[in-house]
Amino acid sequence: MSKYDLIVIGSGPGGYVAAIRASQLGMKVGVVEKAELGGVCLNWGCIPTKALLKSANVFEYVRHAKDYGIEITDYKADFPGMVKRSRDVAASMSKGVQFLFKKNKIDQIAGFGKLKKGGKVEVTTSDGKKTDYDAKHIIVATGGRSRELPNLKIDGKKVIGYREAMVLEKQPKKLLVVGSGAIGVEFAYFYNSIGTEVTIVEFMPRLVPVEDEEISKALEKSFKKAGMTIHTSSEVTSVDTKGNGCVASVKTPNGEIKIEADIVLSAVGVTSNLEGIGLEDVGVKTDKGKILVDDYYKTNVAGIYAIGDVVKGQALAHVASAEGIICVEKIAGHNPEPLNYNNIPGCTYCSPEIASVGYTEEAAKKAGYQIKVGKFPFTASGKAKAAGAPDGFVKVIFDAKYGEWLGAHFIGANVTEMIAEVVAARKLETTGHEIIKSVHPHPTMSEAIMEAAAAAYGEVIHI
Repeated sequence: MSKYDLIVIGSGPGGYVAAIRASQLGMKVGVVEKAELGGVCLNWGCIPTKALLKSANVFEYVRHAKDYGIEITDYKADFPGMVKRSRDVAASMSKGVQFLFKKNKIDQIAGFGKLKKGGKVEVTTSDGKKTDYDAKHIIVATGGRSRELPNLKIDGKKVIGYREAMVLEKQPKKLLVVGSGAIGVEFAYFYNSIGTEVTIVEFMPRLVPVEDEEISKALEKSFKKAGMTIHTSSEVTSVDTKGNGCVASVKTPNGEIKIEADIVLSAVGVTSNLEGIGLEDVGVKTDKGKILVDDYYKTNVAGIYAIGDVVKGQALAHVASAEGIICVEKIAGHNPEPLNYNNIPGCTYCSPEIASVGYTEEAAKKAGYQIKVGKFPFTASGKAKAAGAPDGFVKVIFDAKYGEWLGAHFIGANVTEMIAEVVAARKLETTGHEIIKSVHPHPTMSEAIMEAAAAAYGEVIHI
């Protein structure tokens, strides 16, 4: 029986990052993975979807080339080519994790991992062979999968989840997207941009409902301008898949309607992968589909930890990675800070992009803050105008009493590359006045952050 200081079950952005950090700290590490290294993020999530979205972005540039003084008369969207590029990018990233494992002397254990009493992990390979591995510490990082609604069962052909949406054999003429979180709006943008007729159905009153209300309104306006049909405060009650395509029954505020589509994409969230991994056998406590952990990801059972989508918190790759590092540093006897879940950036990569961190305006008011709000539209940004991307804005929220940066909400081109400034500033307890006095380069999209902060304090120059 092989013995390890640490075994990680799952090699996603939580699992593989935890493993590498543990190896750096001198531990002998093994990682159990039943599929591809890198988990959903590298193979079926963050990375391949961004590759598809980049293809859509390039296609839109070509379509609007005349706006930039360039004539292109013969072009078309090569859907299979876009899918192939996406898969190639994912494969290269997975190979990158293999390289990192070799570099850090981490053992890859292929198979399905299950917790057993006494600090053991049972690994079942694809041919059914079972092997026990012994570890002082075990981290559960098994991730999540598409959540299924009772009235929207995924069959993988006509009613699909995000995995199938990335590798369809042919481009659908009509697509119904159910759910408008990050996954839903990203796929809606991708397919719409290459010519698919897209309809979005959202149960909540607005698109991207976790975002600030002004962001939601701006995205809905942009999507409608792009030709998408949007039904908010609406619910898919059933889908008839007996014909060539699908016919969805949708309950809207104005009564029930029928929506025809070739494909229905269920994008209603993520559910944790907790089944069959031995939690009940070893007595690990769960609640509402999540493993219960302390601030350093220790479960109620000594030597067993959990990170990522299987614990409470935002189901985001960078959250899982941060949790993994904190977990192993605590195991190694260091004193890491607990993660501040109110300073986690969220990014959505449709067009226009969305990026946010901290309190929304509504949440800040509910929390009892007196606030100052500043906005700067990209229509007033020289760089945005020059780039042909004047849509969107930067919105910042400060505590009126002490100047604390409570939140920031961006919508526009490349704003996902800008949000880290706010995360770092909030971590350093930077005030609004300090941002105003921090000279930002001109012309850049990022100077809109400085301008928005100035707007909050009545000092804005360019609007």
